[in-house]
Amino acid sequence: MTAPHPRHRRALAIPAGLAVAASLAFLPGTPATAAPAAEAAPAAATDGTPLSYVVNVAPGHRPSATVRRAIAKAGGTIVTSYDRIGVIVVHSANPDFAKTVRTTRGVQSAGATRTAPLPSAATTDTGAPKVLSGEDLAAAKAAGQSAEGKDPLEPLQWDLPAIKADKAHEKSLGSKKVTVAVIDTGVDDTHPDLAPNFDRDASVNCVAGKPDTTDGAWRPSAAESPHGTHVAGEIAAAKNGVGMTGVAPGVKVAGIKVSNPDGFFYTEAVVCGFVWAAEHGVDVTNNSYYTDPWYFNCKNDPDQKALVEAVSRASRYAEKKGAVNVAAAGNENYDLTSDEITDPSSPNDTTPGDRVVDPSECLDIPTQLPGVVTVAATGAKGLKSSFSNYGRGIVDIAAPGGDSTAYQTPDAPATSGLILGTLPGGEWGYMAGTSMASPHVAGVAALIKSTHPHASPALVKALLYAQADATACTDPYDIDGDGKVDAVCEGPKNRNGFYGWGMADALDAVRR
Repeated sequence: MTAPHPRHRRALAIPAGLAVAASLAFLPGTPATAAPAAEAAPAAATDGTPLSYVVNVAPGHRPSATVRRAIAKAGGTIVTSYDRIGVIVVHSANPDFAKTVRTTRGVQSAGATRTAPLPSAATTDTGAPKVLSGEDLAAAKAAGQSAEGKDPLEPLQWDLPAIKADKAHEKSLGSKKVTVAVIDTGVDDTHPDLAPNFDRDASVNCVAGKPDTTDGAWRPSAAESPHGTHVAGEIAAAKNGVGMTGVAPGVKVAGIKVSNPDGFFYTEAVVCGFVWAAEHGVDVTNNSYYTDPWYFNCKNDPDQKALVEAVSRASRYAEKKGAVNVAAAGNENYDLTSDEITDPSSPNDTTPGDRVVDPSECLDIPTQLPGVVTVAATGAKGLKSSFSNYGRGIVDIAAPGGDSTAYQTPDAPATSGLILGTLPGGEWGYMAGTSMASPHVAGVAALIKSTHPHASPALVKALLYAQADATACTDPYDIDGDGKVDAVCEGPKNRNGFYGWGMADALDAVRR
């Protein structure tokens, strides 16, 4: 069964009348040296629409005079330069800018980060979270009165026992010295479940492609998606007698806003986000999105190749500086190891059209980048979620992301098959998607880092996989019960296409 194709990975169509917003994979030290000033002397025709570009050069030094002159001559203005990874962010109205600059000595690749002019011409997001009503809250609190040591809404969180997080919390809540950065739509740090654990110093707005450290710039506006706030709560909602409980309620959480007001995650913002995390002591990043406007970025396209290279450099830099990067696998029920996939949604910021891609050559970024932990979603019965992408050798691990109760119903007192999280404005609500699975794994990685504070990212990942509960293939997989196979799982119990190494295990993460 293939999920519908929304404008982004921002919203899932979950049956049974539930209105939900789902995963953005559902649904924009000191930082690396920035160019001291914008450099532009447009000499080329600039009658096109203004676009943003990345220009990739050799890392480690300020862009050479030759490259700077070529950018200016081609009609470009340097916005910022991430010298340590060799990525330059440029704006230009010259439609031939990238083609022209690629011929310059010292330029390794260059490409437009979008197909819509600046600012984005996108429409509004689809879907909305299912917000807990006052009646829901009262019922949950009543159900939890006899649950000693639990936050009021924890009885609704079937996902915590699914990964043994409830048992883990009896041993450890995680360390305040560990920070998880939510690279997403922004985080409302004023929420009572997030304020106790919020890391302001590691938070930033990267939407423009360069850091904005204005106080509160990391928060979503009232019109923007609540996605990042929801993800943050899943990771680190405080165990404070208020609301819900995160997977790692004792660690710090930061907000790195990379989604623009129209809900797009463009390359320059994502690069900025990873570099910021790298240089501000972040231990884990959560990435529940794909980098717009291309669902899959094909290396035989010079623009898309440049985007893959820029985000790759940034994510590798973050890992080199100590961060474990965790990402959602996506919500289209795609087999990411198939020979070809029909992508009907790219480019999603102008007019998408069907194209057939080879997912081994055309990558979902950052999800399919080397070193990134790729997370598939499961429902309340522990089966692959109806919407979750999969693929042996692509999916590394699985965690709860929710599903319709028509497919997987949780045990009482939980009533929703979706995932509870924090919402802006001091509310709580349900969402579903691999975007909700990824933060569970990010939380477990944070618990591992808390238990092993000197562990490298490679060791944290090794422990994450070794401690996962091996889960055999679901065969046959007929999630909607119509007699037709909806996806085919390949591989052994301890490494297969649906569940990777298995279900994330928070209890093992806190055992020394």
